[in-house]
Amino acid sequence: MASPLEDPVLIRPFRGHTAAVTGVAFDANAAELVTCSVDRLLILWKLRTPCNAYRFSGHAEAVTSVEFSPDGRVLASASQDHTVRLWIPCIHGESSVLKGHTASVRSVSFSHDGYSVVSASNDKLIKIWSVCYQRLLFTLFQHTGWVCCAKFSPDGRIIVSCGEDKSIKIWDTRNKICINTFSDYEGFPTFVDFNPSGTCIASAGSNNTVKLWDIRTNKLLQHFKVHRAGVNCISFHPSGNYLITASSDGTLKILDLLGERLIYTLHGHKGPVLCVAFSKGGENFASGGVDAQVLLWKTNFDTLDYEEVLKHNFRRTHIDDPPHLLDVYPRSCHFHDEKITSVEVDPTFDVPDIQTPDPVIIDIRTSSYISTPMKTKAAESSNYVSVFKDVGKSEELPSPSASPLARSSKRKAESESGSAVLSVEQHRGISSSVDWALDHIVGQLEMLTLTISVLEERLTCTEDKLKECIKDQQKMLLKGKQN
Repeated sequence: MASPLEDPVLIRPFRGHTAAVTGVAFDANAAELVTCSVDRLLILWKLRTPCNAYRFSGHAEAVTSVEFSPDGRVLASASQDHTVRLWIPCIHGESSVLKGHTASVRSVSFSHDGYSVVSASNDKLIKIWSVCYQRLLFTLFQHTGWVCCAKFSPDGRIIVSCGEDKSIKIWDTRNKICINTFSDYEGFPTFVDFNPSGTCIASAGSNNTVKLWDIRTNKLLQHFKVHRAGVNCISFHPSGNYLITASSDGTLKILDLLGERLIYTLHGHKGPVLCVAFSKGGENFASGGVDAQVLLWKTNFDTLDYEEVLKHNFRRTHIDDPPHLLDVYPRSCHFHDEKITSVEVDPTFDVPDIQTPDPVIIDIRTSSYISTPMKTKAAESSNYVSVFKDVGKSEELPSPSASPLARSSKRKAESESGSAVLSVEQHRGISSSVDWALDHIVGQLEMLTLTISVLEERLTCTEDKLKECIKDQQKMLLKGKQN
């Protein structure tokens, strides 16, 4: 018999951000959860008992997206300060800044192998970056409006993106071209992602809808309209059988994709829910919202038959308004005659204890190994010890040296540390005016890099237009000869 324990259950809330939470992501083992916020901070939550949290700062504006690399050893974040940052989640707070976008960066996502990240921006561009070399690989541009989201497919061969130009585009990463476009005429898509098998994509819409597309047949498979406000984020369960949605109506909804129906409506956030994500194993999921809270949930339902759940929870079911789902392609869209029922889960009633004390949050000073000389090993060691003396715990943040970013940063750190020591010994009397001049030169070089990036994009556009003109001329010449 189904019971409330078989429904999704709120494990606990996390409070540490001071503004809206815009992104959540689990590491590969579901032992850590990272969140980002409009307060410009990232917080890494250790989920195993005893819980601790580490707060990373570095972005100058709101952080819009965050994600773990597949091996969990690197973090990537996007921000309204026009940058993408790569972080090593260690006590030193090491990060690398990737500059190239000229407007707010809306999303960031790793490739399946962890060697690349893709970013989407309000500058209408999608950029692919090398994690190991921390540089731009190439740029994709065909969107005519702000790009809201971009994701790699599970095999890394294609990228899906969506934007406020009301389009969803599929890109070939090898040839760097757009190979297909889906149009959303009712509103613009706000979020998009691949299912675990990579055969379908799901999009969240500003018009309260969720759509599933088959990229093999280029057909709309399912069209759900179960929210009363725009849908901000979606996440596939690892099985591919369930999809969770986060909406500005203040709820999370869980959809059974095999049964083509809504099964759960989750309450808990006070205001719009902006982000949601399943853990890699699907046993947990987390959500964040405008209320600055992060809610950690236990899934439970993925081992049950939803019809049995609804049957034994009849008194707790709720009639949604508007009560319809659009049917599966190729049947024509229509309103369902019967009303949709879903089990309502409200932590206020279903969870007796949600007042667990929040973890101790440790502030991590960010050190950049690109523009700032690295500390000596002795200084790092003393800083490492002093921070954790205050915490009074044995668990420490690791310094993952096996990842591509870590190996690269280690080489850079050693080189820069040696250069810094030599410079101090030989030039102890260097004036502050020279320091200012060097900083100015670095700033000019960064501006030059941005200018070159823009020129490359314009040159590519010009080449494409020239090719089209040449083709048109060839066609005209052939017609002239035939006449």
